[in-house]
Amino acid sequence: MDSALINQPYPPLTVDVELWQLKFFAKAVGETDPVYFDEAAARQAGHRSILAPPTYAVTLSCAVPDPFARCRQLGMDVDNILHSKQGFEYFAPIYARDRITFVATILDFYEKGRGRFVFMIEETVAHNQLGELVCRFKQTVIEQRQSPNGKRD
Repeated sequence: MDSALINQPYPPLTVDVELWQLKFFAKAVGETDPVYFDEAAARQAGHRSILAPPTYAVTLSCAVPDPFARCRQLGMDVDNILHSKQGFEYFAPIYARDRITFVATILDFYEKGRGRFVFMIEETVAHNQLGELVCRFKQTVIEQRQSPNGKRD
């Protein structure tokens, strides 16, 4: 475990919110409100453009060549990781054609169960092109390592 990586922000990731991807995501998660599909309906509801569903930010934050790079840097075996927990805080809407910049930071990295389980807690903050904080999310990833008998009980 490299504790030097804890509380060190990763380089920013900037992603454009593409209209077609936004509509596709909204449909995939079952949204039916026109503010997620129709520009006029979104504006009539007081939005500056088509609105992104709340969890769309997580999808955008995965727009990297290797979404598991941080786990690999910490020496985690990505074939044996589980997404354990995730929480979100929302501050401002994300809209079609926004440019969102994400900065991820590993908050903690530790072992439990005599080293059988490795936990990584990561926080990501996202700002739009106007400098507004749009959301913050935390996630916990767990790696289950083999026991001395070679099993993953």
